[in-house]
Amino acid sequence: MINAALSAFGAQVVLATSSDENHPPENITDGKTETFWMSTGMFPQELIIRFPDNMKVSLISVHSFHVKRLRIEKNAQEEADKFEVVAEKEFEQTENGLQINDITLDGSTATHLRFLILSGYDHFVSVHKVGVQA
Repeated sequence: MINAALSAFGAQVVLATSSDENHPPENITDGKTETFWMSTGMFPQELIIRFPDNMKVSLISVHSFHVKRLRIEKNAQEEADKFEVVAEKEFEQTENGLQINDITLDGSTATHLRFLILSGYDHFVSVHKVGVQA
């Protein structure tokens, strides 16, 4: 299965509630854990990834730091205005490495995935990589 969340396959970050010019949201779709998106504080934080086509999503992998609670929502329409919750998870805190969390889905079809970071273990959080098996 391919990682459908890569910019090389046409995935785009179409919305981010915060952005740092040194750590832009597009970094989460480059497939590297060395680059990342960093929040600028406050919660919730939101990221929306758009796929070039509807994808049947079976697994989402999130590599992050200081994220405490994450909700993932999907949308299967052209417009990213109505979303349905597909998962919500509390991540364990890590001291020296990235949080790596796999979230299994039921094969839901999605054109957009919204990642809502509801809380963090610090004022600032980072998302290094998002993987989507489709």
